[in-house]
Amino acid sequence: MQIQPYLFFDGRCEEAIGFYKKTLGAEVEMLMRHKDSPDPTMRPPRGADEKILHARVRIGESIMLASDGECEGRANFQGFALSLTVANEEQAQRLFNALADGGQVQMPLTKTFFSPRFGMVADRFGVSWMVYVTPATSV
Repeated sequence: MQIQPYLFFDGRCEEAIGFYKKTLGAEVEMLMRHKDSPDPTMRPPRGADEKILHARVRIGESIMLASDGECEGRANFQGFALSLTVANEEQAQRLFNALADGGQVQMPLTKTFFSPRFGMVADRFGVSWMVYVTPATSV
């Protein structure tokens, strides 16, 4: 069994995937546009044939699923955050800054009692991210 996030970008999916490719090294494993759907009743109105019906995107070892949804421009991401776990503080700072570009810092990247660096940021699409450095383990 797996739990995978499925994000609906409401018309900005291709832009979001491009952003995650650039900032997080995401790789598109599968992408289907509305025009490619064998069921024409699944197409959103207003000529959205080029919009994304379904995408499978790999970020590191994780899979994120995504779509343009209804293409009404009202993406609303509330009640969750994607947690991005990285190996070191330099990587955390680089990725945090990249996600914050055009977004909003919710909690600056800082040392905490549970991690050498932890911070929260909503990216330019409104998706909340928690950037977390795995603490060094002691033997």
